[in-house]
Amino acid sequence: MSFEGSGVLVTGAGAGIGRATALHLASLGARVVVSDISDEGAKGTVEEILAAGGQATAVIADVADATSVDELLARSVEFLGGLDLAVNNAGIGHHPGDLHEMPIEVWDQVMGIDLRGTFLCLRAELKVMVEAGHGSIVNMASNAGLKNAPDMAAYTTAKHGVIGLTKNAALTYARRNIRVNAVCPGTIATPGMASFPAETQREWADLIPMGRLGTPEEVAQAVAYLLSDQAAFITGTGLLIDGGLMYA
Repeated sequence: MSFEGSGVLVTGAGAGIGRATALHLASLGARVVVSDISDEGAKGTVEEILAAGGQATAVIADVADATSVDELLARSVEFLGGLDLAVNNAGIGHHPGDLHEMPIEVWDQVMGIDLRGTFLCLRAELKVMVEAGHGSIVNMASNAGLKNAPDMAAYTTAKHGVIGLTKNAALTYARRNIRVNAVCPGTIATPGMASFPAETQREWADLIPMGRLGTPEEVAQAVAYLLSDQAAFITGTGLLIDGGLMYA
């Protein structure tokens, strides 16, 4: 698999799955725009890519803000000379709890970043790709987008929305040589996950048929596959990466 000569935008690439994805794509030859709301996180990812001999630049952006997203795309096209690939990874979760006790502010924040943010980025990316006549996009959903995540009403709703948005865009742009897919990770050993007690992490791992948490790198490899020509006849899919948890 090679992305030599390809330009890719990865949002939420300052840490976790986004960072792993940016690093992996760069290792395969892609020039990468690393976007995150965290200046420190984005620049840290770029430094790793440059140290490994890759090409990357950092662009700070708030995916929930339309003006910020438009600026992100303009700067991405300027650096890359176009836009071949995109990974809409930026997202957040929230603390578990009953729906009737969820603060409206939490609901709005999750919807703003996870769903509105994916829409805004997808909309802006498609404008560039339609004009170019080609492209491949992967949205970051979750296994919670295919089933219920108990006590996670906002997150579950937002990720179901990402799956629906992915399917709609895939069908709309299939005849324009643009593919749109999603990945649906389960419990992944991200830095955020590492903040939970070791015992809690072991309990979550025990729920997974494969007996362990997934890694950001495993998600990154799946993203790369869906972006690549090896997946040239795949569009509108939501690829599960959860060690069998969906069917446990």
